[in-house]
Amino acid sequence: MARILAFDYGTKRIGMAVTDPLQLIATGLGTIHPKDVAEYLKKYMLAEQVELFVVGEPKQMDGSPSQSAQHVKGFITLLKKSFPHIPIESIDERFTSKMAAATIAQSGFKKSDRQNKERVDTISATIILQSYLEKKNYLL
Repeated sequence: MARILAFDYGTKRIGMAVTDPLQLIATGLGTIHPKDVAEYLKKYMLAEQVELFVVGEPKQMDGSPSQSAQHVKGFITLLKKSFPHIPIESIDERFTSKMAAATIAQSGFKKSDRQNKERVDTISATIILQSYLEKKNYLL
């Protein structure tokens, strides 16, 4: 089986997470600047097989698209253009940043480490991917 890659898109950083080859566990992959993501993914996919991209979809509390949704649409367009053979699924990302911050707070990290935004973005992407895996397995 190939891996699934998930993204928590931000205009400053993109948090990334990936599954193991059996698609059982989501693991943080780190963050990257949006301008570098296509080149990074091309190199990554030379070494690893990827069958699906999952992108966090920012929404308001009422379910309508948030202000950052237009940036995510542009990112999805970039993925489609750069990797037309890889399907893309979107998943609601409401509360993932708050869940990531709570996870970090409970983990025993020092205060300076808890405020590391890159860590929050990576954990958010991991939560997005784990949510996707749980949803997928629930539907099976």
